[in-house]
Amino acid sequence: MVMQQQNIPVLEVKNLGVYRNNVAVIENATFTINKGDYVGIVGPNGGGKTTLLRVILNFLPYVQGSIQLFGVDVAKFLSWQKIAYISQQATNFEDQFPLTVRELVSLGCIRQGRLGRNFSFDDWKLVDENIEFMGLSDVANRRIGQLSGGQKQRMFVAKALTHKPELILLDEPIVGVDSDAQEKFYKKLSDLNIKCQTTILIVTHDLASVFCRMSKILCVNKNVELAGITQDLDTAKLLKRAYGEHFHFVFHRHGCEGEFVHDY
Repeated sequence: MVMQQQNIPVLEVKNLGVYRNNVAVIENATFTINKGDYVGIVGPNGGGKTTLLRVILNFLPYVQGSIQLFGVDVAKFLSWQKIAYISQQATNFEDQFPLTVRELVSLGCIRQGRLGRNFSFDDWKLVDENIEFMGLSDVANRRIGQLSGGQKQRMFVAKALTHKPELILLDEPIVGVDSDAQEKFYKKLSDLNIKCQTTILIVTHDLASVFCRMSKILCVNKNVELAGITQDLDTAKLLKRAYGEHFHFVFHRHGCEGEFVHDY
């Protein structure tokens, strides 16, 4: 008898309402993200995607509804080491900053109660394992300012992995990165999701990668709709509810097998 995978909620949002200057940014949002989900968060600019992430992380207030992380109300949640967040500004640092990739990734080992302590052999082993996992071993001793955009993003994921997060949130991490680097980045996230069952939520405009690599799609444009990515999903209807009827979607060949929608 084959055992069905148990759905273990990591993030539960119910009837969430977020307002800014008395205008609704997120309205009556209800959805559940389970352990091992790989979720693409999509929608038009200004639709509330970044706001939703920041509210989930308790950076911004909400006026109605509830958010639970690992079964705990976000206002009472203390186990933030379970969560990694990589913002849009993660790579905005001074290119001449005198740190190597290995040194920056090692900063992820600094946790509460460990400030000022020397790193152990096991710490450095974990740093090197995560650098290798993210495909950065050949640049481990380079200054961080010498990296490409895609390498910088993978470096920050490697840093996040050093404290072994169960949930990773990424906000448009590869804006301005070329298509080959984007594919490498999404492939590494897929490997992490599959091999470690890490739950991943990523804000992106790359719809092809969402439908190729991810298990669920979260459409955000004030209203929020979660759908599993399956063969019988009516993709065009779902996306038009998020982007509007005036948007048109065409099919094109992606790096994975099958054809996936992209917006123009």
